[in-house]
Amino acid sequence: MRTHGGRRFKELCADLMDHLAGDATAPQFAIIRRAAALAVWCEQAEADQALGKDLDVAAYTTATNALRRLLSDLGLERKARDVTPDLQAYIATKAGAGR
Repeated sequence: MRTHGGRRFKELCADLMDHLAGDATAPQFAIIRRAAALAVWCEQAEADQALGKDLDVAAYTTATNALRRLLSDLGLERKARDVTPDLQAYIATKAGAGR
């Protein structure tokens, strides 16, 4: 992705996937993409306002409320990544350590 917005979108998608411990269902991934797109739009609107451009308050408020709802659907608490090895990996590790 060549544009700043495109790179930011990709970065936000990765961050939100991380938030779900990298294990998102197809519906969750759809929400992630929509949330990232809205976040990029909101960030651009905020940057434009900082440069003195007019802010469409109604559109901005609608977007931030929709973003909040999408993020709430994903869950605001970070999910821990399961790092517990499965039985076969554990046995292989122990067998290799005994040599």
